[in-house]
Amino acid sequence: MADKNPKELTAEIMKETRIATLTYVDDAGRLVSTPMGTQDFEDPGTVWFITELDTDKVAAIRQRPAVNVAYASDTGWVSLAGNAVVSEDRAKLEELWDPSVSAYMKGDAQDPNNGLIQVTADTAEYWESPGKAAMLVHLVKGLVTDDKAQDEDDDSSGVVKL
Repeated sequence: MADKNPKELTAEIMKETRIATLTYVDDAGRLVSTPMGTQDFEDPGTVWFITELDTDKVAAIRQRPAVNVAYASDTGWVSLAGNAVVSEDRAKLEELWDPSVSAYMKGDAQDPNNGLIQVTADTAEYWESPGKAAMLVHLVKGLVTDDKAQDEDDDSSGVVKL
């Protein structure tokens, strides 16, 4: 792994990712994934999303708060496992609202149907990308030899307690 500690690497990947994937369990017990723009994170263990409150997603999260949030960037991949809470904190919503949100949401931060999802993660699993050239070498090696494309003994992945 690079000289970054795992928590710093996790934060870097998250910051570089424009759209995260939020996975939750719906009322029929199925896993459902939806794209979400991360509005803020205080550290990798707490992330915020702006959402409309009258959605199936919000109803499902209120019933079953266990969620996963996945991030992917050129630096690598992160999978956060934790719990979500639906919030109607207007001050926090005002703080996080920016002009780009208006392109996807009706109203503004004071609209009673707009709210927040706060995810508090217990752990983050990360995989660091070796870069395009190194990835190509691993891929070719895996195709032309009996070796796996990625060495499982490397330290480019791990779990971070948050």
